[in-house]
Amino acid sequence: GAMIDLGVEKDYLINELKKLGLDNEYSISVSRSSKMGISGTKVDVNLNDYQPLDPANLITPVKNHSHQHRNLPSIEKIIDSSTLDPEVKELSKKIFMHVAKAESKVHGLPIDKVHFHEVGATDSIIDIVGAAICFHKLNVDKVISTPVELGGGFVTAAHGKMPVPAPATAEIVKDMLVKYGGVDHEATTPTGAAILAELVDEFVTSTDLKMLKTAYGIGHRDASIPNILRVNLAEKIDLPYEKDNAVLLECNIDDMSNEVIGSLMERILDAGAADVSFQNIQMKKNRPAILLSVLCAEDKEEYFKELLFKETSTFGIKTFPIRKSMLQREIEEVDTSFGTVRIKKGLYNNEVIKSKVEYEDALKISKKTGIPLIEVYKQIEKEL
Repeated sequence: GAMIDLGVEKDYLINELKKLGLDNEYSISVSRSSKMGISGTKVDVNLNDYQPLDPANLITPVKNHSHQHRNLPSIEKIIDSSTLDPEVKELSKKIFMHVAKAESKVHGLPIDKVHFHEVGATDSIIDIVGAAICFHKLNVDKVISTPVELGGGFVTAAHGKMPVPAPATAEIVKDMLVKYGGVDHEATTPTGAAILAELVDEFVTSTDLKMLKTAYGIGHRDASIPNILRVNLAEKIDLPYEKDNAVLLECNIDDMSNEVIGSLMERILDAGAADVSFQNIQMKKNRPAILLSVLCAEDKEEYFKELLFKETSTFGIKTFPIRKSMLQREIEEVDTSFGTVRIKKGLYNNEVIKSKVEYEDALKISKKTGIPLIEVYKQIEKEL
């Protein structure tokens, strides 16, 4: 619904889905709807010979349908036998595989032996293949998502009452940024989680984008918050410098020798930290101490916390999210009287605004020639 609201023609989606050869099992209706004053597109997959779904439980298993228990191989056969675009076929099968692997692990069965409603039902096939069709039609370069709301409480599924997120959903979202408890019901199903797992390139809490269009997919359930999915079409802003997210770790140390603290800097830098610094501070009881600061990438946070806990005397670490702004950098090799030397250039809006000799190159020349390091710098800068 959200991708149709963003611009995919509903007739295009319906005609593409007909290529699956499942016309006798469902029909699709697309309409304008709203939740709490927010309007968007609502898509209903109407299943033939199915009992109506209980609106309080959207994944209640439905009886009396021959295709309720399709397994993954049978679904892949339906997709491969269709005349859909090859990229749509491949994307659809990858999404199904996320669900199949999760259900396989939860139930302790081989993937090809798993029979379950959530993947096998016609509505899930239409949801997943339909999402693949719309995504392929939009032809975007990248998908970015904010943290995914999972909900809370319990849900009744084919195997009985389960906590939210359902076990399969919990398995699929394990590498995503998620939130809990925004609503007291299931907010992300295994099918929805699988679509996100395959389509999303990056999960973020903030980003620098120029929003071109906002669209809404309208859900069926009435909840305490708008039951909608918001999708934005955006373009990247070309900043005159580079930006990145990082983490700053800090701890106060007043009971370690200077020798050990000094050697720690090299250990941390060798482990991949972006920067390390020591600062003299005064702590409680008038004790002089060292403030140890480590700047690292977000995905290295836990690694460096473990390193600091194990290799320092600290009992606590402060963590600060950091947004870094950096000049674009280029390395150029230039010929000098000392030989080839690397020059690091800083660019702002693609224009060089500063440059400097690489420290390692200047130090190597100083050691080789016996010329003081400061004089090496001066001589090279004159020649440039």
